[in-house]
Amino acid sequence: MALRQLLKRSQLAAAQAESNKHKEQRAALDERRSSLQKREADAAAALEELTAESTPEERAAVEAEVAAIEAETAALNSDEQAYEAEQARLDGIVADIEKEIKELDERSATPQKKPNEKPVERKDDKIMETRTKFFGMTNEQRGAFFARDDVKGFIGAIRTACQSRAISGGKLTIPETMLEIIRDNLGEYSKLSKFVTVRRVNGTTRQNIMGTMPEGIWMEATGALNELDLSLNQVTVDGYMVGGFIPVHNTLLDDSDLNLGAEIMRALAYAIGSGVDWAILFGTGSNMPIGIATRLAQTTKPSGWSDNAPEWKDLHTSNIKKLNIATSTGAAFFASLIEALGIAIPKYSNGRAFWVMNRKTHIKLMTKALEFNAAAALVAGMNNTMPVIGGEIVEFEDDKIADNEIIGGYGSVYLLAERGGAEITSSEHVRFLENQTLYKGYARYDGIPVFGEAFVMVNFANTDVTTTRTFPVDYANAEIGTLGVTAAAGTASGDTVLTVTGAEASGTTLKYVIGDRTVKNGDKVTGYTALTSGTTQITATAGKTITVVELDGNARAIKVGKAAAVPRA
Repeated sequence: MALRQLLKRSQLAAAQAESNKHKEQRAALDERRSSLQKREADAAAALEELTAESTPEERAAVEAEVAAIEAETAALNSDEQAYEAEQARLDGIVADIEKEIKELDERSATPQKKPNEKPVERKDDKIMETRTKFFGMTNEQRGAFFARDDVKGFIGAIRTACQSRAISGGKLTIPETMLEIIRDNLGEYSKLSKFVTVRRVNGTTRQNIMGTMPEGIWMEATGALNELDLSLNQVTVDGYMVGGFIPVHNTLLDDSDLNLGAEIMRALAYAIGSGVDWAILFGTGSNMPIGIATRLAQTTKPSGWSDNAPEWKDLHTSNIKKLNIATSTGAAFFASLIEALGIAIPKYSNGRAFWVMNRKTHIKLMTKALEFNAAAALVAGMNNTMPVIGGEIVEFEDDKIADNEIIGGYGSVYLLAERGGAEITSSEHVRFLENQTLYKGYARYDGIPVFGEAFVMVNFANTDVTTTRTFPVDYANAEIGTLGVTAAAGTASGDTVLTVTGAEASGTTLKYVIGDRTVKNGDKVTGYTALTSGTTQITATAGKTITVVELDGNARAIKVGKAAAVPRA
């Protein structure tokens, strides 16, 4: 055993030396990145200095430099990815040898039992159970999970990329083993996934949905069997991404694979789980699942409703209720509320209901359920279960679900289709002040309430029910709009005034900057000045490009336009 340990320690020293030597290449890559960033800044300044009077030679020189920078950047990105992969491989070898040495040390330290020695029994001894703390795993299962080559390689690649800051354009595919664990434990991070029907599918697909179950027909024992009418419906589901960023504290990078892996998996699971929940409730159907509220609020049959899908029904009146019972108490209050919630039909479901509300609303219901029992003791008539009708009460944040509103029904007839595969992509910048590095994670889902009549929405304070929710804007997958910008001589000498057309009627602001700037949809611009169309006087030399942007309520660019300055003489 001692010789084996010496051999492994020798191999470890060699592997560590090789890994450390490879890390020395990081400095050269960083130097190339720094040089390229300086050249990019110089090229950007040169582009802004180009005017209509610039010679073709000057313009060609700048364009050639831009092309060269782009080519060198692509080559550097490729070299950095190759470096990261090799470093992850070397780190994996070191980790494997360290694990073997640890196992050898543990075995050699274990005292051997005497041949006929019997264990001493103690009456007070109790068998200790292994607690499951990490995604439902025992300590043994957890150790085996993090010992897998694909998991070690993934975590090692993340640690290497973050420590070396080689994260520009980096992308890492999450091992399928990790995804399976996240899927199996999605219920811990998604409050509603346990109530709906989740099916794993590949690509755009049609899912069979059973309608009304046929009733058997009684007959003579020797009679012929009757044909039963089987109602089988189909709904088409696609695939949309849900995701979020994952802040990983840099102290974890020097910690164990367990801590780093757990941090990443929990953050990814939370991002996916919360996104799925809101889509089940309020998804618009545009690049995301169709939510319960959206389906109930429909007043006309959607154009994409399949002929093989269940019959579309107008539910915006029957299944969306506005009650005026906020001042009622006890039996009077619950009689009206339960009657309204009872509109949800469990016909096609497994009979398990859920009712979503915020905490304030939940407490109101509990308060109204207080009553005196026969012994004149004050008792609560409900806790996390809706009285009479049954069903679990699910609390959401107070600022995301309106007060006095309840949305729910029989979740098993909501189809949540899950696509295989997900990715985690490292961010381009580091949160220096918070000492964190950001990673983006996503997964793919689609969904639809197959039978809308199984759900209901109620507001019991005589207020219209909230059927929509504002989702974060997907700037990255939309092209920036175009503004019409016309320049004219201003009031004073050297001034230009701009007239802007095509802007939104309200809720946005206009800003300008002197110079030809490239603006993408969703950009947060800096160095711009507020602009009033037809009024603001801009001092700029003749022919100088002026870039105008329109910013939405989030101060993100949604439209852009340009014009050349025409100052008054």
